[in-house]
Amino acid sequence: MKQPTMGIVVGGGPAPGINGVIGAAAIEAVNNGLRVVGIYDGFSHLVSDDFDANTHTRTLNIKEMSRIHFDGGSILRTARASLLDQKALETSTVVQPDRDRVERVVTNLRGLGVTHLLTIGGDDTALSARFVAEHSGGRIRVVHVPKTIDNDLPLPGDIPTFGFSTARHVGASIIASLMEDSRTTSRWYVVVTMGRNAGFLALGIGKSAGATITLIPEEFGESTTVHDVADILEGAMLKRRTMGRRDGVAVLAEGIAYKLGDQKELSNLLGKDVPVDAAGHPRLSEVPLAQILKEELCRRFAERGDSITIVGHVLGYELRCAKPKTSDLGYTRDLGHGGVRLLLDSTMELPPGVMVTMQNGNLVPMSFEDMIDPTTNRTRVRTVDLESYSYSVARAYMIRLEKADFESPAALAALASEAKMTPHKFRERYEHVVREDSVSDAARRACPIVLTT
Repeated sequence: MKQPTMGIVVGGGPAPGINGVIGAAAIEAVNNGLRVVGIYDGFSHLVSDDFDANTHTRTLNIKEMSRIHFDGGSILRTARASLLDQKALETSTVVQPDRDRVERVVTNLRGLGVTHLLTIGGDDTALSARFVAEHSGGRIRVVHVPKTIDNDLPLPGDIPTFGFSTARHVGASIIASLMEDSRTTSRWYVVVTMGRNAGFLALGIGKSAGATITLIPEEFGESTTVHDVADILEGAMLKRRTMGRRDGVAVLAEGIAYKLGDQKELSNLLGKDVPVDAAGHPRLSEVPLAQILKEELCRRFAERGDSITIVGHVLGYELRCAKPKTSDLGYTRDLGHGGVRLLLDSTMELPPGVMVTMQNGNLVPMSFEDMIDPTTNRTRVRTVDLESYSYSVARAYMIRLEKADFESPAALAALASEAKMTPHKFRERYEHVVREDSVSDAARRACPIVLTT
């Protein structure tokens, strides 16, 4: 009888703690009699007819895995390789698997002797894992480990994805340095950080560091324009000046760019084609959101005969391969060990696979079927709840135009003076940034406390 084999695949972008999951999973699997094969570069080689086990895989043993958890990056590297039907993407928002590509993946895994597959990644990798589990028909047991600094996988409650805590920590440290530079040089920074669908990372960084203002995609509607975003930032800059400060740091999630339109609309905005990634998402790295906003804001101040120094900065790649902090070091050990325990639990029905979660200190599987967005067939993503107490606290420490600024004649007059406008014109121009559904001063003070028993 052949020795059962566990394969490990890492997909998507890097995140702090990947090696911790690989190491913990490999050690637990070997200790339970499994052979462990690490597969390089996500699914990119597995989908190829040229897949070569000698070149594209490595055997993982305890001696080599015992200390890798301290390191950033991934010993198996990672890649974005989609198993989606690309032609279907062109005509429908409902995604479908490319059955030929999925079949090659399953065939190559079976050729390696893989009976158990542990995937590590975000929503797109979870989707690929689901396709493999469905196509294998139970021949390969599949468990997914939630990895993304965006923190947008649909884990229950406030459970984070691994990598998020470290990325927030490192990002907040960088923002703190920029805040000091901003104060010292009397300039503004517009910092765009990662967060394709959700603003957890931007909000976590901005809140932790005490950035002047943080903007996230959840605040904006689908018909948002550059002018709408710039109005909020300009209002914050003018309000900051009434407080005697000409400096500040604004943190924005890159996903705000998606609110400016689809691939075609973004291409029109930039005057060039915006490519899509393997999963069909417009590449946000090709949308210079910080530069666009910087130019718009500088133009506005110049038109008033005023001057302002703004530096656009993109924060993201610095976070992805950072050495994991203690919170992620412990968490990834739980996830790696838990993933193997679920794979080895023959009493549990896995099809079409499950995701590992740790709830109240306990291992709880989450079915892939419970993670499906019925409108797109993709993996559901979670977003920041703008009605939550946690978000209201973040808003309470931001400098931005609020309802009270327009209710106070003195505050309104001071803002209008900075903008070189009449109070009436200022109200007419900027009051729209204070939406009725936003968190006002009064709402923050009266934010309800939820008691549980």
